[in-house]
Amino acid sequence: MAGKISARRMKRVMLGGYRRMGLLPKLLLYVMLIALCFVFVYPFLHMGVTSLKSMTDLLDPSVNWLPHELSIDNYAKAIEVMGFSEHLMDTLLVTVVPALCQTLSCALAGYAFARFRFKGRNILMVCVLLTFIVPFPVLMVPTYTMYSDYGILRTIWTMILPASTGQGLRAAIFVLIYRATYEQIPLSLDEAARVDGASEWRVFRTIGVPLGVPAMITSFLFSFVWYWNETYSTSLFMGNAALGSTKSISTLVMELARFEDSYKAYLEKVSGWASKMGGATSVQNEAITMAGTLLAIAPLLIVYFCLQRYFTEAIDRSGITGE
Repeated sequence: MAGKISARRMKRVMLGGYRRMGLLPKLLLYVMLIALCFVFVYPFLHMGVTSLKSMTDLLDPSVNWLPHELSIDNYAKAIEVMGFSEHLMDTLLVTVVPALCQTLSCALAGYAFARFRFKGRNILMVCVLLTFIVPFPVLMVPTYTMYSDYGILRTIWTMILPASTGQGLRAAIFVLIYRATYEQIPLSLDEAARVDGASEWRVFRTIGVPLGVPAMITSFLFSFVWYWNETYSTSLFMGNAALGSTKSISTLVMELARFEDSYKAYLEKVSGWASKMGGATSVQNEAITMAGTLLAIAPLLIVYFCLQRYFTEAIDRSGITGE
């Protein structure tokens, strides 16, 4: 009898039960989590270590994770090659402003779909979803022609106007997030505010905005990341877009795409002739390229860590599982 009880207890400890996870499921779970973490963290570790390697360590095949000499100069060269300070301002211009406009416009659209009942509401929602389903290359030519007719081609307005009207990058998913968020708010709050004489705009400003802050943080975070990484539509619509008469807009990601040519021009400027370095050019360029890549994604990581708490809260409220 004691042996049966001991075996049953051992089985419960190893396999667990309905309310408590056993040792074997926990072990399997941690193994899977460690494997997933390695898959996601490995590229960052590789970039970070490679960006700190000196020329000697890059040429030495035995040096993998622990460089003999840390070369911080790679970041200084990457900053100079990319024109980091100048293009960072351009990147923030084409990223922060459209992200803020899209956050507000999608909040208004999602609030309207969740709080108001009107004819054609479902049809309009389907139209919003179609903007997310239809791929961008299908709309590329008519959109380009429309911007050309409006006279806003190669200006920053090609990014701001769509975002201001709820038609920015993947705006439909933000409308869904707002709709899911506002549908959880009791309508009695709006009715009480209207009884007190509040207008619809004041109801949104005093009730919708405070209760929708987590969703707004999520919308802004996703918009910020997507506009930051977007190069196709930015180069297509803005091209040599000018802020003034002489200055053109180029984002950090666009500069990273042409990093190879920029680095060769940098070597030509510094050493007089890039070919003097022979085969070492591509080797040294690998370390500086990794440094430039980390510099290009560093603002994204900073913004995410600052808004992580609000982002997690909004995902939990709205039920959106990510993309």
